[in-house]
Amino acid sequence: MLRALFIAAFFFTITPLLVSLQWLLGKLKLPGWGFIASNYYRTLCRLLRIRVRVNGEPVRARPVLFVSNHVSWVDIVVIGSIAPVAFVAKREVASWPLVGFTAKMQRTVFVDRTRRLQTAEANDEIARRLTEGDPVVLFAEGTSSDGNHVLEFRSALIGAVTHLETNQQVMLQPVSIAYTRTQGIAMGRQHRPLVAWYGDIEFAPHFKRFLDRCAVDVVVTFGQPVPFDHSIDRKTVARTFENKVRKLMAAALRDRAVETVT
Repeated sequence: MLRALFIAAFFFTITPLLVSLQWLLGKLKLPGWGFIASNYYRTLCRLLRIRVRVNGEPVRARPVLFVSNHVSWVDIVVIGSIAPVAFVAKREVASWPLVGFTAKMQRTVFVDRTRRLQTAEANDEIARRLTEGDPVVLFAEGTSSDGNHVLEFRSALIGAVTHLETNQQVMLQPVSIAYTRTQGIAMGRQHRPLVAWYGDIEFAPHFKRFLDRCAVDVVVTFGQPVPFDHSIDRKTVARTFENKVRKLMAAALRDRAVETVT
């Protein structure tokens, strides 16, 4: 109980301060946004007892769209602790108290996948983030899974790379997120809902259960990046990356080495 209160106090006191600082840096066009964001998420990982292991290397210093599977709200904290990134999130997140404002300051792109026109607008916004130098994370399943499987990748938002307002080559990089251990013990299929947040699971009870029972190990694997080729359609890209992420995730769940170049 005390630990939960401490985490809540940290979130509701430190978060507004850091967000305000990020806003000020943005207004003054000063560096430091990414440094603040990554260290904030690393601190949250320590508070939430999340141990992150990284396989492979994320693309840096070039426009990159990370194409990832999605398991839980925890994914945001985990990936954010590795590198400064902008996320693509569902529209409802923007209206959540404090979380929505924080997400906006982290340069999140909000999308309503039920509206075709809004998807086109989101593609333009993702392209703008990439042009400005922000790596963007796309959870290509469009929803979260139970952590045991990779769902079918949706192709619509991958098309954002065709909107890029720069001559620089944009990279696509597959990323898998796999939650492998809890309390140091290998996590079986039946235990992954301790972390996985999907379907109609309510957030508050899930978050409390996570705090009470979880010290979690997660493996994030960055696959081989590929330059986007305009001659290949986005549906083909989606299928190819879905297969790559599924392979990387399966290897991580089985605690087996995998060549990230595959």
